[in-house]
Amino acid sequence: MNSKYSLPKDGGLIPDATPKDILCRYEKIPTRIYENESQGVEYIADMIESMIKEHTMHNQSQYSERLFSLGLTTGRTPVGLYRELVKRYNRGDISFKDVVVYSLDELYPIDPASQQSRNYRIREDFLNHIDIDESNIHIPDATVPQAGISEYIGKYEKNIKDIDLMLLGVGEEGQIGFNEPGTFVYAKARLVQLSHSTRNTLASVFHTITKVPDMAITMGPSTILKAKKIILMAWGEDKSDVIKKIVEGDVTSMVPASYLQDHTNIEVVVDENAAQQLTRQVAPWLVGPCEWTPKFIRRAVVWLCDIVNKPILKLEYNDYVENSLSQLLEFTGSYDQINIRVFDDLQHTITGWPGGKPDADDATRPVPSLPEKKRIVIFSPHPDDDVISMGGTFLRLVEQGHDVHVAYETSGSIAVHDDVVLQMVDTARKLGAGDKYEYVKNLIDSKVDGEPEPSDLLSIKAAIRRAEAVAACRLFGVNESTNVHFLNLPFYETGGIKKGELTQADTDIIIKLLREVKPHQIFAAGDLSDPHGTHRVCIEAVLNAIERMKDDEWLRDCHMWLYRGAWQEWSLGAVDMAVPLSPAEMIKKRHAIYRHLSQKDIVPFPGSDTREFWQRAEDRTQNTARLYDALGMAEYQAIEVFVKMF
Repeated sequence: MNSKYSLPKDGGLIPDATPKDILCRYEKIPTRIYENESQGVEYIADMIESMIKEHTMHNQSQYSERLFSLGLTTGRTPVGLYRELVKRYNRGDISFKDVVVYSLDELYPIDPASQQSRNYRIREDFLNHIDIDESNIHIPDATVPQAGISEYIGKYEKNIKDIDLMLLGVGEEGQIGFNEPGTFVYAKARLVQLSHSTRNTLASVFHTITKVPDMAITMGPSTILKAKKIILMAWGEDKSDVIKKIVEGDVTSMVPASYLQDHTNIEVVVDENAAQQLTRQVAPWLVGPCEWTPKFIRRAVVWLCDIVNKPILKLEYNDYVENSLSQLLEFTGSYDQINIRVFDDLQHTITGWPGGKPDADDATRPVPSLPEKKRIVIFSPHPDDDVISMGGTFLRLVEQGHDVHVAYETSGSIAVHDDVVLQMVDTARKLGAGDKYEYVKNLIDSKVDGEPEPSDLLSIKAAIRRAEAVAACRLFGVNESTNVHFLNLPFYETGGIKKGELTQADTDIIIKLLREVKPHQIFAAGDLSDPHGTHRVCIEAVLNAIERMKDDEWLRDCHMWLYRGAWQEWSLGAVDMAVPLSPAEMIKKRHAIYRHLSQKDIVPFPGSDTREFWQRAEDRTQNTARLYDALGMAEYQAIEVFVKMF
């Protein structure tokens, strides 16, 4: 599945009104920005299809036998592209008979049959499903003994000739392949030592960092830069910082992908989420004419406040003029009137009534007052995202008398550490509730690296997470018998880190729930920086379901709100509703997060952020409150914010 998720548009740059040279004047590499991953993948697949066909026709006219040479990247980034190419092959649109491929990298040492190996993944996702000749597949052999590995890699380097198109992804620190920060530009294919950061990123695939190989084989920058054409692709907000460094920053060994600025035939292809730090996305008024809607004006003013370090009502005429917002003044008139309108607009996002305030004037409130008691569904990708990300709002909705349902989309079973399972089972044994300790220990001991976990063990882990979720809901006063729903979407239940594709079965489960509840409000996670991609799939599943129900009568009176996960927050320029939390509500939210005992202290996939979830949640919401305060709003303990999808 390629992500089609994107936020509603509200004002912004008018691309057709700006010459391309001006539009991209901050960018040192030609960059194509697509609304979503699916559109970007279509563009790259079109290019590959066209280049292979053109090469084949040229060979036929010149009686040449040179194969089209394609460099393949590995990891999660190209998976959508590979699936699209397989679809085109199955339709008969493209053939790979006359193509030779060279893989960018491989972990070392690793068995090619291991599901964590690049060899296995690139075959499973792509090569096994097309008509390429096995003799034309070149993937580094990570089983070569270390005594002979340098000689082997030297031969691999010499074998890489005339790559017509090199496909690349990029790591969050600017790695291309396994070329870590500090890599010399002239480095060729070689064996490299992996940094702790890279191994930590890979830990989710291996279940623990201790099982991640210390080394890898990789093409070097010198090898990559010899390709005739290069496409670097990136999807999702977690790549936005590094894309800005690559496209707009200086060439530096600390961001190896920045070396690509020196290539004469390169494109960066990204979705809007990965491009969000680029100047034409962050501050489009700096590069061309804009459509100035009220929300877009607010976005510009919030940006200006951050630049000049002033609250909204203290902005002056010179602040606008000296920071390239003259066109805003020309469009709207007096700067002080802009200040007042934006201040009022932002203040009206703040509400203590996220389900609507009874008997109130709706003109300046984010949620209508009627119906007074609403049916609400909160979608939670994992069994704890609801309380981590919007626990205060969740609590407020329940206490204000709304009929709140929680739908846990996945079991979250793989995120339970084995030690936690043993502790839970041992507790039951010591309470006299049953003795399955040895049975469970044997299940754990029978696990095979790279293979799905035993189904009985996953069932226990899923039960642990269900009990934790129910405990948190019980704390908030939600009826666990009628209002807590465990959807167990099939895409997730593979037993391993790698998830299946989103299918109709997933969508049907969500449709069934929504048609039963007929909610007036839907809350869902709009976060795309989840370490294992689950949030991305879950929002797609909800949106797919809503699209299929678009003619349902109840949906006309329903509104959908997006919250963030534990990793990022909405910018204030995008916020449609802000719910302030009192110190007491913060404590109760923390206690709800504490109910998820399996995720406290021992988190299998923490990413680079070592804080516990309750700490991330509190730091984030308190920082949001400080940002509102800095803009001149009232000072609150914490604020949870939401974007309105429809």
